[in-house]
Amino acid sequence: LISGKTNLEIRNKNINKINVVSAQEMYKATIDNFSQANIIVFTAAVADYTPTETFNSKLKKQKGDLTLTLKTTKDSAFEVGKLKTENQFTVGFALETDNEIQNAKDKLKRKNFDLIVLNSLNDKGAGFEHDTNKISIIDKDNNINNYKLKDKKDTAKDILEKIKEFCDC
Repeated sequence: LISGKTNLEIRNKNINKINVVSAQEMYKATIDNFSQANIIVFTAAVADYTPTETFNSKLKKQKGDLTLTLKTTKDSAFEVGKLKTENQFTVGFALETDNEIQNAKDKLKRKNFDLIVLNSLNDKGAGFEHDTNKISIIDKDNNINNYKLKDKKDTAKDILEKIKEFCDC
């Protein structure tokens, strides 16, 4: 498990948690460790952009505006998609607001995922700030399974069941 800052407690001795702080650390940890995994689930994306300059202390207010220059972060999921073997199974997530199905299908193909879980912010009671979610799961053959709004724990079970259905890992 590669994770940013969280209070998540790992209770299974077979799960190794790697803590990271930056997008670059996440990328490196993913690339360094993915070959040891049979199933790789990319549950949340790091920022698409990173400041080109960072500071070790507070940046004090000055007169005038401040311009930040951003650079594109390295895409761990895309790189793993290029490197994964036949014995590896990857699952991605897509949070979409426009052209949801098409954007999720494009991401599924571009990143060489086996499944993609589409989250919509357009559905009432789904997404962030709710204990419920409504998802669709799309497979490599573009088959779409739509799920009803339900508790997020039950949503997670649906995702795991779909992985078990498709993965020979």
